[in-house]
Amino acid sequence: MRFGDIDWGRWEPREQATLLFVVRGGQVLLIRKKRGLGVGKINGPGGRIEPGETPLQCAVREVREELRVAPTGAEEAGDLRFQFVDGFSMSVRVFRASGCDGEPQETEEAKPLWTQANDVPYGEMWADDAVWLPAVLAGGRADGQFLLDGDRLLGWEVSTTLV
Repeated sequence: MRFGDIDWGRWEPREQATLLFVVRGGQVLLIRKKRGLGVGKINGPGGRIEPGETPLQCAVREVREELRVAPTGAEEAGDLRFQFVDGFSMSVRVFRASGCDGEPQETEEAKPLWTQANDVPYGEMWADDAVWLPAVLAGGRADGQFLLDGDRLLGWEVSTTLV
């Protein structure tokens, strides 16, 4: 499978999910995944959208479940589509929040990690994150499509908008 062979206009995801990045005071709240897709990797909190749930409701719920905090000032910051060569596909709505109520706590799902927004550990994250996340952390938006073989990024097309 090659990136150019995918008809993104007709593409349908198997799963729909969210990611939410709390960005405040020059820092971003990340997690180290303890189970599920991406176990062991650093990422933003998030997960699959449940029936009857909006993407924003899902993002807020997932942050509460994974870190025991409530994000504040959340806004949409991207729409990403991931196709894996094994056939799995996922659409991910990305959100950015300006803060959170409470102190992040480690749970069975995730260990919290505050890091400087300009020193994100991309080497411990999904390969695509370095392509789109800097625009989101800078207050902009990222929309794109990605083809992956496991964690290997085979192709992508991303549009970023900075504020």
